[in-house]
Amino acid sequence: MNRFVQGFRCCLAWVFLFSMVSLASAQQQVSKPKSFRAPVQGVMKNATAKPQANESVSRHDVIELLAVDGGFDWAKEATFRRDVWNLKFEYKPLRMIWIDMPQKSGKLQRKAVHYLIYSVTNVPVADQKSDPPRYGWMHPVPDKDDPYQHQIEYKNRPIRFVPEFLLESPEYHKAYSDRVIPLALAAIRAREDRRPPAWSHKDKTLQREPLRSAVEMAAEEIPVGKTVWGVAMWEEVDPRIDQFVVYLQGLTNAYRWKDLPERYQPGADRATYRKMFLKTLRLNFWRPGDEFYPEESEIRRGYPGKPDYEWLYLPSLSPQ
Repeated sequence: MNRFVQGFRCCLAWVFLFSMVSLASAQQQVSKPKSFRAPVQGVMKNATAKPQANESVSRHDVIELLAVDGGFDWAKEATFRRDVWNLKFEYKPLRMIWIDMPQKSGKLQRKAVHYLIYSVTNVPVADQKSDPPRYGWMHPVPDKDDPYQHQIEYKNRPIRFVPEFLLESPEYHKAYSDRVIPLALAAIRAREDRRPPAWSHKDKTLQREPLRSAVEMAAEEIPVGKTVWGVAMWEEVDPRIDQFVVYLQGLTNAYRWKDLPERYQPGADRATYRKMFLKTLRLNFWRPGDEFYPEESEIRRGYPGKPDYEWLYLPSLSPQ
């Protein structure tokens, strides 16, 4: 009789244990994140876009025509309309990683690579609470009652993001272009691409969003509603630098231009008499440490006298 009771109790214990394991497994499946990249709140900072309606419409003299005949009044203060788009940009603080880089001698040298993790989103117009919307396409249309005025229509369309990054030191007047460093990219992915809890290669419902280089980022358009993640990298940055500025172009196609009529000559290169300025995001960082033991934990957003970020109009960052 005692053996029967003991056996019955053992069966109950196994049933209870199996039920608890099944419940825990079900809870893990329910709580699985839908995306890899859902960082802790406050880690990513949004560099809020500040689109202006007049960015889609501008008025300029057509100096090529006025050089032929200054009496062409219709070529003075001509109206130029264009579609302007904006992407949502969020970023982590500037980080560092140490990589053993191969040298010409065949030996390895340990070097610090600075990098910036970021995301860009083609936000649907209907999902935005701001009025007018900050992201998407701005399409100017002439006003029916006054042809010299225009109205802005906001539309959803895919956008191709071609990033141009430049890291600059205002104090030492040095600049570093973003580079694709394969060894560093692999190490950064291993560090930043950590799998979420309960993730499995067999789970086809959870898609792994890759961490893209600038070249991979520009390979395809961003559909409406999609977020893509990228990384910018810089090597051989002077360790004395305390104040970092990162310039980024490509988040919008807004631009301005200024003509220099005195430089115009028929057949001359347009760049000699027309200066183009692209809307540019400037990110400010500060590392109040020394040059001997640089640590990424010392890097902070903004620096004395400067905000975390600001929007400017600057010449193209691409080498001419």
